[in-house]
Amino acid sequence: MDTKIRPKVLFFDVNETLLDLTKMKQQVGDALGGNQDLLPLWFTTMLQYSLVVSASGRYEPFGHIGAAALQMVAANNNIIISEEEARKVILSGLRGLPAHPEVKEALTQLKQAGFTLVSLTNSSNEGVKKQFESAGLTEYFDERLSIEDVGKFKPFTDTYNWAANKLNVKPEECMLIAAHGWDVAGALWAGWRAAFVSRPGQQIFPLAPKTEIEESDLKAIANILTTYK
Repeated sequence: MDTKIRPKVLFFDVNETLLDLTKMKQQVGDALGGNQDLLPLWFTTMLQYSLVVSASGRYEPFGHIGAAALQMVAANNNIIISEEEARKVILSGLRGLPAHPEVKEALTQLKQAGFTLVSLTNSSNEGVKKQFESAGLTEYFDERLSIEDVGKFKPFTDTYNWAANKLNVKPEECMLIAAHGWDVAGALWAGWRAAFVSRPGQQIFPLAPKTEIEESDLKAIANILTTYK
């Protein structure tokens, strides 16, 4: 396939790709007794158990899984956090995140170039609606998709297939733009194209197919995509 051909739909991951998690990570660190070193463990535990839930044929909101992961990491470090407290930390943190500095300019550039922009997130429908309202991103997107409607978290292949079907496009006509190696890998294995935003601390999964675009921020990716025909 000619990689210079425009994708019909650009799908965007939300958390960390579009939204800056710094403020939320500080809140989580405070809940863990100020131990910032535990933040990566909390995040990977949240992702691990989102996959456990989906692999078991179940669904729980992403924020609830994040809260449960917070309780687990806390307990392993002799910190007791109630379910109510944990959910308050995670949900308030997720829903008040700012966009990364270059995001609005990049989205404007892509929209003016005629791309269809769709968000595809593990967050709930209500959660992403509030996130976009808080960050001022609502106007940039043609549609918002949440895995809540399919009941399986990314990176399950079924989830990418569902998203492509929702937009009535073939997998090879889709491009995922994300800052997580696992998300990019899942999209590529589902037959999508992908662009990786190499936010600090994020890496491409070496065993996945080669990613078409890899840049340090969304504006650099937009600059490349607007050269496609």
